[in-house]
Formats: sequence, C-alpha cells, structure tokens
Amino acid sequence: MLKALVKKLTEAAVSVLPVALLVLILNFTPILSLSWQEAVIFACSSIALIVGIALFNLGADIAMTPMGEQIGSGLSKTGKFKTLLIICFLMGVFITIAEPDLSVLASQVSGVINSTALTVAIGMGVGMFLVLSILKIVFRVSLSHMLTFFYMLLFALVTLLIVQGKENFLPLGFDSGGVTTGPITVPFIMALGVGVSAILGDKRDRESSFGFIALCSIGPILAVMILGLTADKTPDLLITESNYAMQLNQAPQVLLHTLKNVAIALGPIVIFFFILQAIFMRSSKRKVKQIVFGILYTFVGLVIFLTAVEIGFMPVGFTMGAQLSKSNEAVMIAFAFVLGFTVVFAEPAIHVLNKQVETVTGGAVSKRSMLIALSVGVGLSIGLSVIRVIYGFSLLYYLIPGYFLSLGLSFFVPKLYTAIAFDSGGVASGPLTSTFILPFIIGLCFAMHGGDSSFVLTDAFGLVAMVAMTPLITIQTLGFKAVVTKHVREKIAMKRILEADDEQIIRFL
Repeated sequence: MLKALVKKLTEAAVSVLPVALLVLILNFTPILSLSWQEAVIFACSSIALIVGIALFNLGADIAMTPMGEQIGSGLSKTGKFKTLLIICFLMGVFITIAEPDLSVLASQVSGVINSTALTVAIGMGVGMFLVLSILKIVFRVSLSHMLTFFYMLLFALVTLLIVQGKENFLPLGFDSGGVTTGPITVPFIMALGVGVSAILGDKRDRESSFGFIALCSIGPILAVMILGLTADKTPDLLITESNYAMQLNQAPQVLLHTLKNVAIALGPIVIFFFILQAIFMRSSKRKVKQIVFGILYTFVGLVIFLTAVEIGFMPVGFTMGAQLSKSNEAVMIAFAFVLGFTVVFAEPAIHVLNKQVETVTGGAVSKRSMLIALSVGVGLSIGLSVIRVIYGFSLLYYLIPGYFLSLGLSFFVPKLYTAIAFDSGGVASGPLTSTFILPFIIGLCFAMHGGDSSFVLTDAFGLVAMVAMTPLITIQTLGFKAVVTKHVREKIAMKRILEADDEQIIRFL
C-alpha cells in the first residue's frame, strides 16, 4: 500500500506542480502581483492539493472503481434487469449529489437558483441517462445516433429558452453538464460501464464500455433547461470581490464545512453499496475490507482537495483574472491557452480515463496522445472563452457549430474514437476547472466591466461547457487522421502493386 501511495504522490506532484509553478513564476512579472501571504498560502495549498489528489486517486483505484465494476457485473449476472435499472438510476442520483464539482458550481450561483433544487434536478438527469446508457448496451444502439438525437432535443430547448427571453440560463445549463463528471462520478460510472458491458454487451465491441460519461453529461443540461423554462424570471448573479477573498483565519471553518459536506455526500453511496453487497453481490471479506480502506482514502483526499482549492486556488484564480484584465488582448488570450494546456495535468479524473482508454484499446490510443489532445482542446477552449469575455457575444456562437462539427465527425471516425471523445469532454471539465479556471474567468470579466457582476452569468459562465466541448473535436480529429492515414497507405500500396514490372511478378504456373 505504501508503494502505491508513493506512486500516487509522484503522479499528483507531476500533475499539480506545472500549474503551481506557472502561478508563482508569473508573480515575478507585471501580469500577476500577489502579496507574500497570498503566495505562501497558495504554495501550501498546492502541497495540500498534491496530497489530496494522491489519496483520492488511491481511493478511486481500490474502492470507487471496484464498487462500480461489482455493481455493474454483479447485478447483471442476477438477470434481474429491472432491478439493475432502478439501482443504477438511484446510484446515478447519489453519486451526482456527492460530486464536489457540482457543490462548487451550486455555491457560486446560489443567488441565481436554489442550490438544493439545482443539485437534485441534475442528479435526476444523471440517473435517467445512466439508465439510457445501460439500455444502449443491451439493445446495441449506436452511440452516435443517441448523441445526435439528444443534442437535437437539447438545442430545441435552447430555442424555447431564447424565445421566452431566458437565455441567461444557457451558460449555467451547459456548465452543469461538465461539472457532474468529476473525481467521484468518473471512476464509478466508467467502471460501472465496464462491468455491465462485460456481462450484457458484445465482447467484440470495444466501444460499448465507453459513452456512459458522454450520455450522463447530457442529462444535467436538459434538467437545468427545464428548470429554466419553468422559472418565473430571468436570473441575475450578484458577486463582489469579498466572495473570492483569501481568508486564512477561516481555514478551520472551511475544513469543518468540507468534512460535513463530503461525509453527507459519500454516506448514501457507501450505505447503498453495502446494502447491495449484502443482498446481491456478497463479495469476499478481503474485497470488502479493501473497499472500506479505499473509501477512507477517498474521503480524506476529497476533504484535503476541496479545502485547498477553497482557501488557496479559488482566490488566486479570481485575482489572476482581475489583474490580467489590465493586459492587452493578445496577452490575455495567449495566457489563457497556456493556463488551460497546463491545468489538464492536475485533473484527477483525466488520469483515470487515460489509463482505462489505453487498457481497453490495447495501447492503440496511448495515454500520451490522449493527454496531448485533451491539453490542446482545453487550452483552446479557455482561450476562446477569454475572447468571448472581451467581445461579449453569446455562448451559442461557439456551441452550435462546435457540437454540429463534433456530431458530424462521429459518422466518419471509428466508433471507439467517438465514445472516447465524448467521455473525455465530460472528464476534462473537472475540479480545477470549476474551482480555479472558472474563478479566473469570473475575475477577468468582473474587472473588465468595472466591478459590474451583471455580465458574469452571460459572459463568464459557459467556460465549463467550452472545456467539455473542444476535446470532442480534437480527439475525433485523431480518429479522422487515423482513418485518412490508413486509406492513404492502402492506396499507395495498391498503386505500387499495379505499377510493378511484369518481371517482378512471380508466376506459379
């Protein structure tokens, strides 16, 4: 166990240090000016973040992933299909309510919409689409066809919101789809997909175990859109600089609050798992003991992680954005790209996804190529988001062509690449996106409009949606490139055969 922990600490350090060093180096340039106290708190928060991510990843490996696989395969083996669907729906709701990214987003928009209503609606959306994901495997439905249908439905709801004059809900709605696929949700849902696919799916179809995250990202967007359609008024968001102030003296209160939230969030998942364990699965005592230790690691890791981002990362992100607003536009956009390219390395769920992709594809899609594609995609998304803040145009100018391009590519690339791409989109928008990059964009928008927060909801929010969308294009482009390269090679080989001299042909007559 100690060896595994050391390995996770090393991986976490490699992930977080680029972001931390980038911020600390910028502190010696005109772009960023932190006080010595802020710099020290940020450095300490970075160390805590490394420990938190390492413990969480270790917990995910020995608890959350095995839990998902056991529930998926164990319930599938019982042959009780209706029971499987009901339990997966409930687990989708519980696992989403436990998602720290969602609680962070809900806290930042509590002035716009009731946090409890938002969280429950999003949880119901994930639960319903988790059920649809299982039905996709059972009935061998094409992921491309399902994605096309539901995104068409999604944009129909977008049109209704615009007609009703409630377009302010759009950025929040699309962001909700990204924040629900975070450090708790991704390992569990992906493992559940592998477990169900192993029993009920076509073993020759490598794509069947992917696509769960992609579909579960749509449910929350639809849920928030429906909330928007039933709302009485157009929302507005009021924030001040004090919302993102770095207050070290409140660290004990933040820690206790985080302990309570994580315990409440993880509690239903753990209780529900052990009920299922007693009734359906009945794993060995050794396996159950391993999962208990993994849950403890996950709990401690999440508490440390969330405390560190609230005390150190959110305030620094807001301050960076506010101070960067004084630079010229080219510097803002370039810096945003570098920040996005770097921050992907610190997302815990990214490494879970990359490892599973390399395993399932037998090395055909390597962790390195996935990481580069995701980094470029996220860097582009944050750069484009800064352009939107500068010029103040609608998020739909990005999302409509972006999703149409993504869905169009899905019909020309191997199904496996499409499934991986749409899963990656949800995974890329992880904890650091909502706790560091989003405050950065909010700070930039807030400062550029002279402290007027009325522009934040329309111009700054939508960042998470952008981060979730661009990997769909970059990774499917990898697949398209692979298809074109294979076609060109086959064409060249055929041309050489046809142009070969008769003397080089051996005749067996």
